[in-house]
Amino acid sequence: MEKLKKFKEMGLSENILNALKSKGFEEPTPIQEQTIPLLLSGEKDLVGQAQTGTGKTAAFGIPIIEKISENSSKVEALILVPTRELALQVADEIQSLKGKKKIKVLPVYGGQGIDIQIRNLKRNDVNIVVGTPGRIIDHINRKTLDLSSIKYLILDEADEMLNMGFVEDVEKILKQTPTEKQVLLFSATMPREIMIIAKKYMQDHVVIKVKMEDMTVALTDQIYFEVNERDKFEALCRILDIENDFYGIIFCRTKLDVDNISVRLVERGYAAESIHGDITQVQREKVLSRFKNKKLNVLVATDVAARGIDVNDLTHVINYSLPQDPEAYVHRIGRTGRAGKEGTAITFVTNEEYRKLLYIQKVAKTDIRKKNIPEVDEVIAAKRTRIKEDILTILNASGYNEYLELARELLDNAGSAEVVASVLKYSLEDELDERNYNEIRKVNVNKAGKSRLFVALGKIDNMTPGKLLDLIKEQVNVDLRQIREIRIFENFSFLTAPFEEAEMILEAFKTKRGDRKPIIERAKEMKRQ
Repeated sequence: MEKLKKFKEMGLSENILNALKSKGFEEPTPIQEQTIPLLLSGEKDLVGQAQTGTGKTAAFGIPIIEKISENSSKVEALILVPTRELALQVADEIQSLKGKKKIKVLPVYGGQGIDIQIRNLKRNDVNIVVGTPGRIIDHINRKTLDLSSIKYLILDEADEMLNMGFVEDVEKILKQTPTEKQVLLFSATMPREIMIIAKKYMQDHVVIKVKMEDMTVALTDQIYFEVNERDKFEALCRILDIENDFYGIIFCRTKLDVDNISVRLVERGYAAESIHGDITQVQREKVLSRFKNKKLNVLVATDVAARGIDVNDLTHVINYSLPQDPEAYVHRIGRTGRAGKEGTAITFVTNEEYRKLLYIQKVAKTDIRKKNIPEVDEVIAAKRTRIKEDILTILNASGYNEYLELARELLDNAGSAEVVASVLKYSLEDELDERNYNEIRKVNVNKAGKSRLFVALGKIDNMTPGKLLDLIKEQVNVDLRQIREIRIFENFSFLTAPFEEAEMILEAFKTKRGDRKPIIERAKEMKRQ
């Protein structure tokens, strides 16, 4: 297929096509293929489900560049993002896509001196502003940012702005923009609050949802290891040591876990650093710069802190802790297996987390295969092979001349094998010592297990087994034949379902209304079957 053929068929200008060619684009991603023509027509607002790695920045950036006025003195497009890092990333991406078109893109975010931003805005040559809600509000209050000429308003990572408490700021900003404009909302997930914003502030709009299987990167090999919580760190070290050229992100649930794991990794000699919400922006940017320049090969992070990191050549993503939902899992693993390169996603699963793993597999429609944690002798063998390859590379490249005289002096005192062995011991210390690794206990999860669920409805509510099944069917698509042992009592009921189906039922009924508990919960007396 001719390169850029599909982009050409969209009617894009030669300027944009040349920019795409220079960036190595060949054909549009699914979100780009659906979004770009719609935005170029300018007829409707848009709600798009898309995540980092799906090409969404180009999906909205390309049509905005095409339609915005060249050499205009007005801000015509405002892109709202949740983090400073993402503001810089989106601004850089649009800058790289604009080609020779004379438009100016300005990132506006907290952490940078506001006076610098004010000076740039006062020049009246900024056409696209990419900013965080708080700093945009600051400029509105100071009257240094005029939104009266806005033609395009983009909410990027809308779910994350919701999670970070920016909804009120976003609504304030929306009210400062003209009624006649095109609104684009992009979100990795689509919680109810996002759709409320869409209905409130959008005109006639289209919803584009990239299917979950499209969002799961086909080039990512997905693996899980069964492991006890106390053995996770040991398992992590074995993986880091057995893999060739590891370059990846380790995701943890809490800031405390991130700090603990990164410190322990450094103590064991790994080039690792961490980012989470409590580190300063300056420190964050320094860490990310070192990671992107490969001065460190292991980054430990929380989900929120990792937003906006755009590195195309990660070899691995490790889920040290399982994410909260399938969307978050897909978002994490989507950071590897990109730009045509294969990647590996590894997930640690404890006995208690196995239900959640089954649920993620089912909803995300993905295959996560089980592997055994590498044994110590396998790790040592991999290290030995790597050492031999590295030495042979130096030997073949004749990159040792400055050491020849010293080598001859050593050979005067002993045989060649003994000298090489001594040099290896001197250089590697105890690198091949099996005592560096601790024992990992075997874990065998019960894959045929079931969950006992409690239902807060009973005979007093006219509940029957048939009505209970109908209630479940209304909320979630599960095989009702798998639901057994339904017991209806006066004020409540019980039922039993396989792990996968039980997790889907619990997820569907988990939303609380006011102070009321969910109608269906995991039974407290439930034991593993």
